[in-house]
Formats: sequence, C-alpha cells, structure tokens
Amino acid sequence: MVGVTDVQRGEVHLVALSPTRGREIQKTRPCVVVSPDELNAHMQTHIVAPLTTGSRAYPFRVPCKFQGKSGHVGLDQIRTVDRGRLVKRLGRLSPVVIEKSLVVLAEMFAP
Repeated sequence: MVGVTDVQRGEVHLVALSPTRGREIQKTRPCVVVSPDELNAHMQTHIVAPLTTGSRAYPFRVPCKFQGKSGHVGLDQIRTVDRGRLVKRLGRLSPVVIEKSLVVLAEMFAP
C-alpha cells in the first residue's frame, strides 16, 4: 500500500479498479493521478484516470505514451479510489500530457 503523502499528481500507479459495473473500465490497470497534491496529501482517496491502449481518439481522451506504449488518458472514466486500490507506482506522465489532461478536465466541468 502506498502512503497518501507519497502520491502526487501526474504519477502513474497500477490501480485495482474492480469490481465495476456496466461500461466502467475494469481490472487492474495503469491510472494517472489527476487530483491536486493538496488533496493527495490530506485524504485517503485519490482521483485517477485510467490509461488505455485500445481506444480511438476522442476529445476527452488525451494521447500519451507510457513505458513505450501509445495510448490515451481516459478522462471520461475518472474515478475516486481509496489509497488501498493503489498497487504499485509505475512512473510519471510527461508534464505536457498532464497539462493537456487538466485542460480537458476543466473544459468538461466548465459551466
């Protein structure tokens, strides 16, 4: 288990997403932490977006490359997960991909 203060925005963690329902992305997969560091430092939960390799380009999916694989940040599938679901830290996404992801999230939730 990873400590809350160890988790930072932009990090990619292997996250156990199951159990799920319906069309939610499932199984244990890499996810990027999108919650702000202030939240990560004080809460037992983190907001994450799964990384996918098999999706088409959509306005709410940001292209990325991680560990030599091309894919997307699935911002349409963000979820809040308990820190106990974080299995292992895998690395970080590039600052450019993180910034693009935050812009898309802001657009998604803008009034």
